[in-house]
Amino acid sequence: MTAPRRAAGDEIRAGEPRASREGAPWGRAGVGARRGPRTHPGAQRTIMVTIGCAGALGALARYAMSRLVRVPPGHFPWSTFWTNVTGSLAVGLVLVLLAERFPRARLARPLVVTGFLGAYTTFSTYAVEADLLFRGHDVTTGAVYAFVSLFAGILAAAAGVVAARALIAVEHRLSEQLG
Repeated sequence: MTAPRRAAGDEIRAGEPRASREGAPWGRAGVGARRGPRTHPGAQRTIMVTIGCAGALGALARYAMSRLVRVPPGHFPWSTFWTNVTGSLAVGLVLVLLAERFPRARLARPLVVTGFLGAYTTFSTYAVEADLLFRGHDVTTGAVYAFVSLFAGILAAAAGVVAARALIAVEHRLSEQLG
């Protein structure tokens, strides 16, 4: 394989990686460039372990919620409803805070949102409980549960976003007044 031809005035710079001088498909970064967490195997393992550990804690928190809020079979599944609503509120709040206030906290998002809150909230249990209500011929409760859970989750996530932005605005105002 031959090296690509250079255009007139296209000089080689000292210290430039050879791969980028030869027109490598990965561009000017070259072989020795720092890789992002998605391409670095060690970082991928760290993120996976982080998500797994946080997910275990989130699943335990969901189980604790199911023990605190007891629901007899065939009734409105309050335990899963409140778990999903509080989890949605937390997702909205945490994502905005991490993105806008702590953007460099790289492991925080997979730890808190994907791991803990991903395991704490539960779409599968929500779907199974709605299905059991429908199969038990309690169509009204099943439909109310399905729709109210969906809209309450969306509203809770939006409330979390609004609350996080309000907290950030208050912090900015305080730092302007004090600084």
